[in-house]
Amino acid sequence: CGDQNWSQMESEYSHVHQHNNLLSTPCIMTDNVQEFGEEDNTDFETVFVLTDFDSPDYSFLYKRDNRIIGPPVVLYCAAKEEPLQFSCRPLYSTTMLNLSLCFTGFRNKEEMKNLVNLVHHMGGTIRKDFSTKVTHLIAYSTHGEKYRLAVCLGTPILTPSWILKAWERRNDVFFHAGEEEFRTEFKVPPFQDCILSFLGFSEEEKANMEERTLKHGGRYLEVGDESCTHIVVEENSVKELPFSPSKKLFVVKQEWFWGSIQMDARAGESMYLYEKNDSPAMKKAVSLLSLTTPNSNRKRRRLRDTLAQLTKETEISPFPPPRKRPSAEHSLSMGSLLDVSNTPETCKNSKPSRSSTPVVSKQSARWQVSKELYQTESNYVDILSTILQLFKHPLEKEGQVGGPILAQEEIKTIFGSIPDIYAVHTRIKSDLEELLTHWLEDRSVGDIILKYSKELVRTYPPFVNFFEMSKETIVRCEKQKPRFHAFLKINQAKPECGRQTLVELLIRPVQRLPSVALLLNDIKKHTSDDNPDKITLEKAIDSLKEVMTHINEDKRKTEGQKQIFDVVYEVDGCPANLLSSHRSLVYRVETIALGDQPCDRGEHVTLFLFNDCLEV
Repeated sequence: CGDQNWSQMESEYSHVHQHNNLLSTPCIMTDNVQEFGEEDNTDFETVFVLTDFDSPDYSFLYKRDNRIIGPPVVLYCAAKEEPLQFSCRPLYSTTMLNLSLCFTGFRNKEEMKNLVNLVHHMGGTIRKDFSTKVTHLIAYSTHGEKYRLAVCLGTPILTPSWILKAWERRNDVFFHAGEEEFRTEFKVPPFQDCILSFLGFSEEEKANMEERTLKHGGRYLEVGDESCTHIVVEENSVKELPFSPSKKLFVVKQEWFWGSIQMDARAGESMYLYEKNDSPAMKKAVSLLSLTTPNSNRKRRRLRDTLAQLTKETEISPFPPPRKRPSAEHSLSMGSLLDVSNTPETCKNSKPSRSSTPVVSKQSARWQVSKELYQTESNYVDILSTILQLFKHPLEKEGQVGGPILAQEEIKTIFGSIPDIYAVHTRIKSDLEELLTHWLEDRSVGDIILKYSKELVRTYPPFVNFFEMSKETIVRCEKQKPRFHAFLKINQAKPECGRQTLVELLIRPVQRLPSVALLLNDIKKHTSDDNPDKITLEKAIDSLKEVMTHINEDKRKTEGQKQIFDVVYEVDGCPANLLSSHRSLVYRVETIALGDQPCDRGEHVTLFLFNDCLEV
């Protein structure tokens, strides 16, 4: 029925008819649907193929419950060698086949009715209530229970224009609206409907956050404007608000802002509300905490937590808070933990060790420096653990809200052999702890380092030599990937980081071995000549120097070989045989010729000194 695109349909259909038995079905061309539309034949079913679903013919057939399909359905089924798709509603195309949609935030019923019809015409289904069977949520706002649950379950949340654009492509037989590339541009941004203001941030930070607000669908105004929906507070610098906020205004910590960007969805505000320490809400939380008994029914609590996730109060966090590390109980105060120096003045023990270091009646200088070695080792292990628990593991975690933050290759480049370094130092720390717990003056400190020297040679060079590349990758990804920038902002604000950036934390392995060598030297000074550990300590110091030499040599080789490539690219007509795995650049000198002839004078000449030749 209808006269549009029939010749095109017939030519496309002829390409697939030889492999399909659909053509054995009787076909009738007509301009008068009424002579067939009234028929009530029990021997066969009449299927009407219409090119226009907004015509009098369509209305006539639809009112009489006739089966109506569009040309794309015929072409799709013919190409797939499948029987015609059955639908109790008119079906124009298979653009949304197998998709199940749910709507939220719509106030205009006529608009929603039109969208529902288009979804049905493209083979999709509509669900009134949100559940795990819903494949896409169509949202006009970021409020409400359906939105919260969709974020929690990782269901794509899209704007209504996704449906309209899909309908525009309805004649593209093999196009499907669920394709990720197509739907990405219709994602509901995290700050849609939000007007933010920022309190307590530096001008630079504020400008950065305002720029990102616009980029992620929101607007911003100055603090105090009545139009604002949120005030984002830098909780470390703001002691109290300059005004009394209205009930409609969300007062949230900065983690809410960065968490929303990281998830690419508006995070639940109640997890991030800014509260003063003496506020009624805080006092109430403390009193509730004191009423909680350790013997409460675990199953009941688990059930309650599960139900809470599926109610209006459901709030989503970019990732769960890290579990408290056992070693956190005896780490140094944050100032000394992140201090580069390892002098006794900066090492103030805030809490005793788990198997607390024994108090020797007359503490020798040798014991004191050995204890300092243990304390700095303990702090170093804590820093490595923070890098892994707070940064590496969450980035590797599967099923992240909003998809992976970084590619696996990028994660590998950034963290390198940190897990191996962490493993060896955890064992060194354990051995030092045992040594101090059962201290005797003639027990060997040097043996512990010697015991792990081969592992240190294996684990350190790969990380230290490529540290610059690791650093460059972090800087590049932070610029190019807003979700990674948000991820870093969230974690760097946590106490475990001591407000240090990831790059600043990752420089620790570069500094650690020279620091250990200095402490071993100090222990050696306080070790008597008749103590067998004196010679062992010298061997241990030499073994660390060997590791550091190994690092430097490897680094020089890597840099030298990299520089050869630079020379090859820079010099026109550079001989190909200059490239060799055994050759490295030692030095480069820029010179000016001082010849006898005037034409020779002032000419620039570059000398490249390699380990085996000189190139001019």
